[in-house]
Amino acid sequence: MSELADGTGAILLAGGRASRMGGVAKPLLEVGGRSLLRSAVDAVRGCAPVTVAAEALDPELDVDWVREEPPFAGPAAAVVAVLASWDRRGIAPEWTFLLACDLSHPDAAVAALGEAVVPRSTDGVCLVDDDGRPQWLAGRYRIDALRRAAAAQTDVARDAPMRALLGGLTLQHVPAAADTVRDIDTWQDLDEARSRAGRLETS
Repeated sequence: MSELADGTGAILLAGGRASRMGGVAKPLLEVGGRSLLRSAVDAVRGCAPVTVAAEALDPELDVDWVREEPPFAGPAAAVVAVLASWDRRGIAPEWTFLLACDLSHPDAAVAALGEAVVPRSTDGVCLVDDDGRPQWLAGRYRIDALRRAAAAQTDVARDAPMRALLGGLTLQHVPAAADTVRDIDTWQDLDEARSRAGRLETS
């Protein structure tokens, strides 16, 4: 990870509604003694910049905060907003990790993405689940490719699905273990993640 971090930024998406969990601030929920957001930030330690697409949920974190406009316009709009903020500041890493902040094991996702060999002919790499579905929000992408994809969007990708933003990229797909791409969408997911973390701590 330390070698990859040179010239690699990170975009962390943490601004969803969490409607299936009653609108709770899901990135602040804790698993294994840390919030999901802090786990994601720790996973990309050494990257620069690290930008969280959300309101300032945890002011103690040494990250940039960017909000899509309007709020809750979706993850694609959040990515476009972060890229625009980097452009305004003249920030141009070659690569960026793109992670959802509800992954139960973002460190494992970053490790798998960092170890993947990405051919020069491709625009990046993303993990795929057991069913072969690409997990767009567990990926590592070339910034130039993301910028081209963002420029092709209308209305700054408002309410657009991630497939609309990233589906046209040429990506290396890397199969990942279920735990690596498992996210937390429900209270049951949270209970199971906490149970798994507890077992790991006592093993």
